[in-house]
Amino acid sequence: MKHLVDACKERHFGDMSLLHALGWRAAYQDSIPSAHMAREITDDRWVPVFRQNYQEDVYHGLLLYDREQPLCCATYGPARVDQSAGDTICGFRSPDLADWGELVSLYTHPDYWGRGHGSVVIEEVLHRLDAAGYPGCFLYVLRENDRARRFYEKHGFTWDGHNLEIALTTDTLLTDLRFRKRF
Repeated sequence: MKHLVDACKERHFGDMSLLHALGWRAAYQDSIPSAHMAREITDDRWVPVFRQNYQEDVYHGLLLYDREQPLCCATYGPARVDQSAGDTICGFRSPDLADWGELVSLYTHPDYWGRGHGSVVIEEVLHRLDAAGYPGCFLYVLRENDRARRFYEKHGFTWDGHNLEIALTTDTLLTDLRFRKRF
């Protein structure tokens, strides 16, 4: 039985971190050097971030489970107006969208891609952000992730022309594209 859960327990933080790691490894295996991936994208890498998000009650975690199996997760909340790189891969600046909501992350377990789980989660996130009074939602997606870009476009997001270069390693430059959707 599938059900949505607000992330509020250590198990949830671990499940979200694992989904992030699995998603990164599957989506970027051809874009990110394997040594960097092995060193940086660990199963528990984001647990402290999700725990802190919950404690500070600014960014919220949402998980979709099938019984005990985590299928998909998202992090959402107010716009990250000026976030420097720290526990994230890079810094984000979106002062022009300071009053908007942001989908900070969305990851589906790669074994369950293409089954509609991401759609269930993103529609719930969009509903919550709209109900909270945000005029719209934006997100960043790596240009290298064609699958994710198509997914967001299917849900009404469009690229707004803003991009962010990410020097992941000395040999790896990626580009984050900002997509947005007005409510």
